[in-house]
Amino acid sequence: MFRTHIGPVEGDDNIVYLRPETAQAMFVDFDNVVNSSRVRIPFGIAQQGKSFRNEITPGNFTFRTREFEQMEMEYFCEPGTDEEWHRYWIDFSSDWFTGLGLRRSKLRVREHQADELPHYSKGSADIEFLFPWGWGELETISNRTDYDLKAHIEKSGKDLSYYDQPNNKRYVPYVVEPAMGADRSALAFLVDAYDEEEVNDDKRVVLRFHPSIAPYQVAILPLSRNPKLTPKAREVHDLVRSRFSTQYDETQSIGRRYRRQDEIGTPLCVTVDFETVESDDAVTIRHRDTMDQVRVPISGLRQALQDQLDGIAADVLSD
Repeated sequence: MFRTHIGPVEGDDNIVYLRPETAQAMFVDFDNVVNSSRVRIPFGIAQQGKSFRNEITPGNFTFRTREFEQMEMEYFCEPGTDEEWHRYWIDFSSDWFTGLGLRRSKLRVREHQADELPHYSKGSADIEFLFPWGWGELETISNRTDYDLKAHIEKSGKDLSYYDQPNNKRYVPYVVEPAMGADRSALAFLVDAYDEEEVNDDKRVVLRFHPSIAPYQVAILPLSRNPKLTPKAREVHDLVRSRFSTQYDETQSIGRRYRRQDEIGTPLCVTVDFETVESDDAVTIRHRDTMDQVRVPISGLRQALQDQLDGIAADVLSD
């Protein structure tokens, strides 16, 4: 753990340690959540925040760092149902990653051997991604049993048991904990989506994100920065952004703007040109992955965009 001091002067009476995980506050608050929220087991408490570990060998960009963003949940369940819930959260977490576009061929679930288990764990499994340097853990799902709550009961003297009213019994809940590294998971999505290809003797960089995690789903691009085009392009932008996450861009050439959107992973670009304002009231939709272009009337634009986004999502998930 990281050791530091509170205040401007170091001394033995002001030593503190930065938290290595977010979990313990959720155990301490277990009784407060039960009483204030009136929840019944099974239920979970989730938290996201900074954690700190004095790593000996940080590296591989944001994969292993001394300060990182952690996402954890403590899922409280009745003893005897813990193994069922442990398997449920392993499957749920694995499906969550693949549902947002990580390729199944680059994901695996690795069950911990007995000699790998922490002292508090009845069973643990890692969801791992195949990075360029090898397999790396994204999330660990652990069956922590009743270890943490009993430890807090022992040290604090506070009763953290749970009264099961329908079954008229009291017990200390077991806990299944999914714990994910947000930074390294984001890195996995970036690595998996990154692609380079040659187009007309030029290198095209593309992030082939699932539309759900792309920074923008649609970019609105007037063909040029022209007073005839800008009002119509703004009108199209207002129409589209009511339904999709969008970016409006009118600086530099249209080719450079296409490349910019490819590099940040925007699935679709909508181009407003002179034909739009002078004749057909239609726009061009450009597909990020194929670079194909199709002309559609503005009246049917939102549905056409939705259909293409659905197609891109299906293509990403089928890879």
